[in-house]
Amino acid sequence: MAAPIVTCPNCSTKNRIRSQPEGVPRCANCHTALPWIVDADAQSFETEIVASVPVFVDFWAPWCAPCRMVSPAVERLAHAHAGELKVVKLNVDGAPDIAARYGAQSIPLLVLLRDGREVDRMVGAAPEPVLRQWLEERLVPAGDVKTG
Repeated sequence: MAAPIVTCPNCSTKNRIRSQPEGVPRCANCHTALPWIVDADAQSFETEIVASVPVFVDFWAPWCAPCRMVSPAVERLAHAHAGELKVVKLNVDGAPDIAARYGAQSIPLLVLLRDGREVDRMVGAAPEPVLRQWLEERLVPAGDVKTG
């Protein structure tokens, strides 16, 4: 798959984002962290889920109406957590073996991975505030959890 081009939210420079296991994509001009959203397929999935930040995998299909409802929220979360999160979108129709390996029997399925291991998953089209809270609770490093 071609490397996506992302416009920097700070200076509007267009940047080509390549797969990279270390670090996070930054603008070539102003060095602002960029939203990291990639489309994966059966051939690129294993490479794309390797990252030094948590990876949020969106298992979806073009015919799935709830998937189309969740997709914009997932992309907004990627923008809100630029530099802290990588979003990998996988069309399950093109990668049935990977979908089966992750038990994606219902979509949309959102899976959060850290260091290649599943942290948690959410099935179904949750409203954006619910999705945001679910994700942000799981992005907090274990040692940083605040107690009341």
